Amino acid sequence: MSIDIFNNFYKGKRVLVTGHTGFKGSWLSIWLHELGAEVVGVAKNPYSEKDNYVLSGIGKKIKADLRADICDSQRMKEIFQTYQPEIVFHLAAQPLVRLSYDIPVETYETNVMGTINILEAIRVTNSVKVGIMITTDKCYENKEQIWGYRENEPMGGYDPYSSSKGAAEIAISSWRRSFFNPDQYDKHGKSIASVRAGNVIGGGDWALDRIIPDCIKALESGKNIDIRNTKSVRPWQHVLEPLSGYMLLTAKIWEEPTKYCEGWNFGPRAESITSVWDVANDVVKNYGSGGLNDISIPNAPHEARFLMLDISKAKFQLGWEPRMNIHQCVALTVDWYKRYTFENVYSLCVDQIKQYLIK
Repeated sequence: MSIDIFNNFYKGKRVLVTGHTGFKGSWLSIWLHELGAEVVGVAKNPYSEKDNYVLSGIGKKIKADLRADICDSQRMKEIFQTYQPEIVFHLAAQPLVRLSYDIPVETYETNVMGTINILEAIRVTNSVKVGIMITTDKCYENKEQIWGYRENEPMGGYDPYSSSKGAAEIAISSWRRSFFNPDQYDKHGKSIASVRAGNVIGGGDWALDRIIPDCIKALESGKNIDIRNTKSVRPWQHVLEPLSGYMLLTAKIWEEPTKYCEGWNFGPRAESITSVWDVANDVVKNYGSGGLNDISIPNAPHEARFLMLDISKAKFQLGWEPRMNIHQCVALTVDWYKRYTFENVYSLCVDQIKQYLIK
């Protein structure tokens, strides 16, 4: 089974990934490396020694594995000048809702000014042709409505994390109009798109306040799983789902640079939009042990209870759609956590990419 569904597009391409030490960034870097791309990773240190980035050893395989902060605009420009990337995937962020209540200023510095620094580095680096700016489904002004948000709906956000991502989207849109306008493509030669995914799960995520890491930590220590927001409903998807969308979009933009440079949703199908409690139950079933405790707190910091994306645009204009339902996503995720302690993790990740593509 070939893991190249992009017709050899990435082979030999110079690709810069910000946030490659993170959960999504490590999976993206592995996939790109397997496709023959020259990957340059730019990020802070990984969160823990058990992160997918650390265990897979992807940092030792790629062309360059750099430690730098996206808030350092001069350093970003220097890195871009040195490595001359053709494609940029910007994933580096402060990605946690609850943490954003504790460090709101740092959240804004990273998610808004960090994004602007990457846009500016793209602007002054002639080699860059495509910039894919990863934000989140939480960038939308969430009215907790029962239908999915479309790409043209208002940006917003209640908590500092969500609102910082909404602000990042507004900045991306402004830079696209001001400096990367499709009507003046002949002058600047660059295409910028922003992409929004749902609640992403998968192997090698150990971040705080995320349901899968919380489940696995409890199960590995033989405890029941404490569930804080039992009724919160989320659009769950395996990490490989949105990544396949980002990579497909990039190939499409490369071919038709003025057609696709806008915002895109890469979420799951409606049937994968389910509660935290149900997902945790599915984890227990796949793991083969454990149980759940409801520890809901009445006055906890606000987190949206309901949120979903409309993916019609990606489906009809890109030909992208999710390959897996929620049960397949959880099964593939738990499979990673059951195998990582005794298998080569890089090979495990490649095997899971192959499994995903067969779905």
